[in-house]
Amino acid sequence: MDMRVRVSGEAGEQAVVAQHHDDGHTLAGWAGCAVATAGVAVTGLGVIGWRPGVWLGPAVLVVAAVVVWVLHLAGWGKPPGPRPVGQRPVRVRDVSAGAGHAGCLGCRLAGRRPAASGRSGSWPANSRS
Repeated sequence: MDMRVRVSGEAGEQAVVAQHHDDGHTLAGWAGCAVATAGVAVTGLGVIGWRPGVWLGPAVLVVAAVVVWVLHLAGWGKPPGPRPVGQRPVRVRDVSAGAGHAGCLGCRLAGRRPAASGRSGSWPANSRS
């Protein structure tokens, strides 16, 4: 979705194009948020007196991180930034997940290193660091 905005000034009018920026509206993001919310609630119960919650809550938070990571690697998490219209809905898998995302710690931990794309934060495909 491109939005054209007219800007007037001494140099004349310019058309400024703003791209649709999509952050975190993914199945991995929503699932991780739900599990993490449960973990925080259990931790809160531990703080106010339910002793198992002190240890169980942080364990659920670790599970939330693992859930997000696994779903991201399976293609249900997408990198931030502009995407084509067909890749924006939550129910659409990320077609680039198998090769890894440039600058993505989760992909690096899984051994997925995309080829350098000229963007800062990207790693060469065969480098080991």
